[in-house]
Amino acid sequence: MNSDTGTPDSTRIREMMATRDFEGALRELGPLLAAEPADPDTLYMAAVCCRYLQDYDRAQDLLDALWQAPRDLGRTYQEQGHLHAARNAPEKALAAFANATQANPALVASWQAQCRLLDALGRRGDARQALAQVRRLQALPKALVSVTDLLAQGRLGKADTLCRRFLQANPRNVEGMRLLAEIASAFGVLEDAEYLLESAAEFDPDNLQVKIEYVGILRRRQKFPAALQAAERLYREHPHNPQVQSVYAIEQMQVGDYQRAVELFDAVLQQLPGDAVTLTSRGHALKTWGRQEEAIASYRSAIAANPWHGDAYYALSNLKTYRFSAAERHDLRTLADREELGPASRVHVNFALGKAYEDEQDFGRAFEFYARGNALKRQASNYDRGQMSQDLREQRRVFTRDLLEQRKGAGCPDPDPIFIVGLPRAGSTLLEQILASHSQVEGTLELPNILSIAQKLRRDGKNARSAPYPDLLADLDDAQLASLGRRYLEETRVHRRGAPFFIDKMPNNFRHIGLIKLILPNARIIDARRHPMACCFSGFKQLFAEGQEFSYDLEDIGHYYNDYVALMDHWDAIAPGSVLRVHYENVVSDLEVQVRRLLAFCELPFEAACLDYHNTARPVRTASSEQVRLPIYDSGVNQWRNFSPHLGALESTLEPALSRYEDDLANTRAAMPNAG
Repeated sequence: MNSDTGTPDSTRIREMMATRDFEGALRELGPLLAAEPADPDTLYMAAVCCRYLQDYDRAQDLLDALWQAPRDLGRTYQEQGHLHAARNAPEKALAAFANATQANPALVASWQAQCRLLDALGRRGDARQALAQVRRLQALPKALVSVTDLLAQGRLGKADTLCRRFLQANPRNVEGMRLLAEIASAFGVLEDAEYLLESAAEFDPDNLQVKIEYVGILRRRQKFPAALQAAERLYREHPHNPQVQSVYAIEQMQVGDYQRAVELFDAVLQQLPGDAVTLTSRGHALKTWGRQEEAIASYRSAIAANPWHGDAYYALSNLKTYRFSAAERHDLRTLADREELGPASRVHVNFALGKAYEDEQDFGRAFEFYARGNALKRQASNYDRGQMSQDLREQRRVFTRDLLEQRKGAGCPDPDPIFIVGLPRAGSTLLEQILASHSQVEGTLELPNILSIAQKLRRDGKNARSAPYPDLLADLDDAQLASLGRRYLEETRVHRRGAPFFIDKMPNNFRHIGLIKLILPNARIIDARRHPMACCFSGFKQLFAEGQEFSYDLEDIGHYYNDYVALMDHWDAIAPGSVLRVHYENVVSDLEVQVRRLLAFCELPFEAACLDYHNTARPVRTASSEQVRLPIYDSGVNQWRNFSPHLGALESTLEPALSRYEDDLANTRAAMPNAG
């Protein structure tokens, strides 16, 4: 017992388990389970004890409870695999161990178990691949195995510290550099990740994995020509390697050569017929190319080849215009209940089912599946609502009217960027498409550059080189601020084709308006805003690729919206008129007035093409890609009301914003000039 708390000591319990005293350990765990029945560590240890004591039913009950709690996903799958193996269910055990290594590739025991099971099932080739992973992990320094394990658990701070300590003693270790690059990428410090991978490739020119990840980080930094060149070099070195062909195809997509991308994916499929991942990627290329029917056919082929591949189901649902048949809904329901479904596919299938039932107007079941998918994402996330609120309060504390006045004239004076900020699903893609239809404006992407600059400054502050971010911005001199502004313009030049202005529609840039104002004082900033309930629920039912972790929980997203409104109110107070607020509902109800208002704010002459934005041919890579190819419509304005019986917690959280939203809309309309 712990003498201070009167509760069993978990360290002592683990020692008892290590000496195989499972009965004693389970007795000690009893009070912990009674006090905290949802604690993941306690559930896990109790499940292990019950398995060794051959109380398999209770072990499964404990694991069932563990699946509902925030947890170490890899080890939970691993324990499920051990339990299935103990109950002589080799196929289920194999699937669980495979899911364990998908969630955490550092789990040697799960690779070893796969090797044994695959060998027993006569799958010799697959067994050899699993054995190769065992040997690779056993050959790695123990510190790097631990770093891999910490990374998989999302414990980035500990992984970073351990990896840096290892590299101080082993500065040319390529795997250590690769892992530190992965950590930097997870932190959003993409510049450091690029440098580490570039250096690792120089130290070990034959390391294909490092080179492939280097291409990937160039892509994440949206250095598309450089990524294409690096992928092309790899392709020349390994012209028949399917993985390299796929990497090269993805880079062709990024520079807009969708025909070549599809040709390369087809070459992969000649070597790997029916490969579901390649068929899905091929569908993505066709979709972005605007060839929707062919994209649908490719996604369906992926499902036919591998019915467990949830990404293809989600890709169909994410077209927004696709409707699942009754047979497809049945297959999805069956798949969602299969324990063997992998963690990523489980998320995809639940979101696809949500969309399928919403299309059938079965809103109760639709919400159930959206909620399931989000819960799975939230369990694997390290998002901290309180920390985000604190970060945004810090922005309000640091940026004052006096600070802006003191730094007036600092920064890079170029007026080229037009930032569209706000929350995802607030109509930013529509505003981008309208402005990108103007002859003097280029639409680009959700550019990561401002976020990357902010993360670099934040990291500098944490390393005690200066005050913490954003305080340190007040300490930078005019030349340093101008240098950051020029860096942003230089890094984003790759997306431009010669127009005077370009759009950066990264929604999360609203968190860093202060940074933007100091380094790019003449940039325009547009706040895309939508009804709080509509915006938040639309974000909840959209599975984002990355960067929107607040969207996995209705209360999280409600608090995030409130914090966003408070920060934008702050900018209205200290720099009135510097941010243009555009309400989605106003755009829908009176397009021409809002178009003229947007163009006037950007000091651009009116062009009728902005009213016919849906006819503008350009690739659109966001979740709204199909919708902005249609004329304006109002069917989405009140879709959230179909789910209102399930949104009580969200509505309660949003009350401050809800009570004023209609007034804001009315005030904005009253201040608008008539079109004409």
